Amino acid sequence: MTIGFSSRTAVTACVFCAAGLLALGPVAAAAPAGADPTTPGAPGGRRVTAPLPSQLYRSGTQVRPRHGAPEVPDVSALSWLVADAHSGEVLAASHAHRRLPPASTLKTLFALTVLPALPSEARHRVREEELMGIGPGSSLVGVAEGRTYRVADLWRGVFLNSGNDAVHVLAALNGGWDTTATMMQAKARSLGALDTHVVSPDGYDAPGQVSSAYDLAVFGRAGLRNPDFARYCATAQARFPADGEGDGDGSYGIANTNRLLTGADGVEPYPGLIGIKNGYTSNAGNTLVAAAHRGGRTLVVSVMNPQAGGGFAVYEEARALLDWGFAAAGRVDPVGSLDALRTRPRPWPGPRPGPEQSSVPAPAATVPVPVTPGPVTTPSAPTASAATPSAATVAVATPSASTTSPAAGLAATTSAATPAAAVADVPGWAQAALIGGAAVLGGAAVALVLRIAGRRPSGR
Repeated sequence: MTIGFSSRTAVTACVFCAAGLLALGPVAAAAPAGADPTTPGAPGGRRVTAPLPSQLYRSGTQVRPRHGAPEVPDVSALSWLVADAHSGEVLAASHAHRRLPPASTLKTLFALTVLPALPSEARHRVREEELMGIGPGSSLVGVAEGRTYRVADLWRGVFLNSGNDAVHVLAALNGGWDTTATMMQAKARSLGALDTHVVSPDGYDAPGQVSSAYDLAVFGRAGLRNPDFARYCATAQARFPADGEGDGDGSYGIANTNRLLTGADGVEPYPGLIGIKNGYTSNAGNTLVAAAHRGGRTLVVSVMNPQAGGGFAVYEEARALLDWGFAAAGRVDPVGSLDALRTRPRPWPGPRPGPEQSSVPAPAATVPVPVTPGPVTTPSAPTASAATPSAATVAVATPSASTTSPAAGLAATTSAATPAAAVADVPGWAQAALIGGAAVLGGAAVALVLRIAGRRPSGR
């Protein structure tokens, strides 16, 4: 049977298009999380409609309730978000990408950036220039020039007292104020926090410095996966060395300013709270990133600048959102994902600088640290086993093994998984369009070849 030109062309095009369609199966499997319409955490593997990528950019409250879902609480904050810390699914949000001053909640990004660079047991003698440039009215923990502190003590000053003086010293150890701000900006981009612009690493108000409820929730979730971050942010009380040596004799008590954790000033502590960070400036208002664990589920909420209820409204609105989030488990479909905008991590271009590089070695291997839900009290720092040096020296302790906890469990889950295929970073619909287009072009090319061949003389 002889097939004419038009028939051969049609058959060839159909074959190539069919091959392209068959290729869509493995491509869809390699698509990133969020492209699959099946919600990972849904009871019984229930299939739900995938959220539109732009839904979190809409104004107003965004929620997709199922039958029987509780009503979203009335919240006055300019921007807020509730998400599942494990899956990254956003359960509800309002003006999630609205750019606002973050105040000290930006210290979460500072910690994510600098914690891996500095061993917690390293010691550093504070220099005068490291305490310069602290903004007037800043919260301070009491870091003093000429005294030697352990890095761990400085981090407690950051997380508990929100000490901008401790931030300045740690930033100096990390290579300087501007270098740290640049690194924080890169870290934010790698996490998909595209609303954040860093000017002042301590969160002190600066022109152009902004973040969003979405970005702050991203930082809080990432922090729970870091054992050191998780331990510090869950600490309610600690001792800070007054003499710089941490021997307990000259230390004084410091308390976490997150009242939802400590229950201070008449704010009822939230059951199962595992910390993170609060902030306040007259420009930013009250801001808060909080996480809590209940019934095998961990939620993270971010609240920015409540407009009603007084100075402690940020805690009560966070409480209401956490209560709603736990009650809404399995009764709402996600409106977005905290992983939607993240990119593959890139190495910092160049060595990690420091004022005294020889005094701060590379960090030891990270091991999970147990974090118990609820307030944690840290005892006074141990006595140094050697005489205090005249310059910064190192005394690195071997970390002990850990037990399982909600925050440690999150730390064990890698947040930057390797995609199943090189095309996994491309949305599924774009992959389908690319393959379909390639199939059509391939069919057209073969048809052209057959047409040219069909015009040759028969040779008889």
